[in-house]
This record gives sequence, C-alpha cells and structure tokens, in this order.
Amino acid sequence: MIHHLKGKLVEKNPTNVVIDCNGVGYFVHISLHTYSLLPASEAVHLYTHLQVKEDSQTLFGFKEKSEREIFRLLISVSGVGASTARSMLSSLDPQQIMEAIASGDVATIQGIKGIGAKTAQRVILDLKDKIMKVSGLDEVSTPQSNTSREEALSALETLGYTRKQSEKVIDKIIKNSPDSTVESLIKLALKNL
Repeated sequence: MIHHLKGKLVEKNPTNVVIDCNGVGYFVHISLHTYSLLPASEAVHLYTHLQVKEDSQTLFGFKEKSEREIFRLLISVSGVGASTARSMLSSLDPQQIMEAIASGDVATIQGIKGIGAKTAQRVILDLKDKIMKVSGLDEVSTPQSNTSREEALSALETLGYTRKQSEKVIDKIIKNSPDSTVESLIKLALKNL
C-alpha cells in the first residue's frame, strides 16, 4: 500500500493532480477540499489510499490525514464507493461531514449530489459511533419530540417496512425509553420488526 507521496506538483486540476516523485509521475484523484489546500506548483505531501480492483488501481490523495480517515470510513459503508466518498468530501469539508453524521443530520448528507435517503441513513447508522470516537465529538443531545418519531418512521418506510407495523414498534420503544435518539429508535425497531 502506498501510504503517502512527497514530490513536486506537476499538474493540478480540481479532480486530480500529478506528482513527480524522483522521476515517476503519480496520477492522484483528489477532492475539492484537498484541491483548495494545495499550492500552485511546488513540493507537496499527500496522504494516499490505493484502491485495487480487478481491472484497475486507483490512487486517491488527501492533504490532511483526517480527510483520508473519513474517506476510508465512508467507503466502508455498503453502497458508498470511492467516487461517491470523494464527491461527498468535495461537497462538504471533512468537519461538516463528521458533524452531520454525529448529529444524525440526514438532510445534509442527502443534499450531496448522488446520495439518496437510504444511503444517507445508512451512512449515519453505520458511522455515527465510529465518527464520535475518531473526532471526539460529544453526542448532540436533542429533546425527544414528535420529530424523532417521525424521522424514525420515515427511515423505516424508506427501508421497506409498512408505516402501520413500524408505528407499533416505535411507540413501544418510546414508551419504554422516552429519550431515545432517532438512531437508537431505528436500530431497536429493526431488531423488533
């Protein structure tokens, strides 16, 4: 695995760069966030992620180590490929993505081109705990309201469950633990449906 590249920036485009490392030019895919942090043409250092597939080897580069970690977390989610993760990091900076996942902000994640409601919810469900550990963010506490119930019901409907059966399960969970987050409501409901 190629951990990082250090060399002269030969070519710089919004989606990729070419870095000359001792006479070898590496074509590296980047996000707009990394693009904005790169100098015009001088010595650069990029953290990399090498994606090896049956028919290709693709190198992704990141100016910050934290951006690479978020990229790796995003591609670990089922349905999120490297190009989707890169477009997420191009639409929002890494801190905004971490905050959106940590707070369960489906609308922000879904606002990224190419991300639907199901994928946004899956990203939040799969990564919320990991993001909180990586970032050290405290869970955003929101008072239990009808909004959490509605968000959970909407998520379950999107996942293919009928509203009637979902309402019974969600109401039972809210009755037993009224301060449940949307995420915990959905997880508990999935276990009981």
